[in-house]
Amino acid sequence: MHVETILQTKGVAVHTLPETGTLADAVALLNAHNIGAVVIRSADGRVTGILSERDIVRQLGRTPSTTLGMVIGACMSRDLVSCERTTPIEDVMERMTNRRVRHMPVIEDGRLVGIVSIGDVVKQKIEQVEQEAEALREYISG
Repeated sequence: MHVETILQTKGVAVHTLPETGTLADAVALLNAHNIGAVVIRSADGRVTGILSERDIVRQLGRTPSTTLGMVIGACMSRDLVSCERTTPIEDVMERMTNRRVRHMPVIEDGRLVGIVSIGDVVKQKIEQVEQEAEALREYISG
């Protein structure tokens, strides 16, 4: 099973913001769409990083009075962990675990084509295990 399977189910919509936006802009977007991370783009549209709730909370811990006015580029994660549509789900799980990330942009040929979260991956794995269990029950009873 590959990332494409998740994208077919959840869709390919990805919320993005520019590096020059503020953390207040990011918080508003995260709240409006009930999401945990936003992909960050440069002025020319390239994906340059990701900003998660965790990044914002860590910044709040360092500079609580000025955090919301900060530019996104100052506290986003630039060391991006990404995948492609053809990446196996097991590889995504391993990368997320090893790098301790919960959101992974799907990038192909330098173009953002989707995003998957740890919740998406877990949901897909549970569905796969349930299907396998049902197939085994049918095999045994048939």
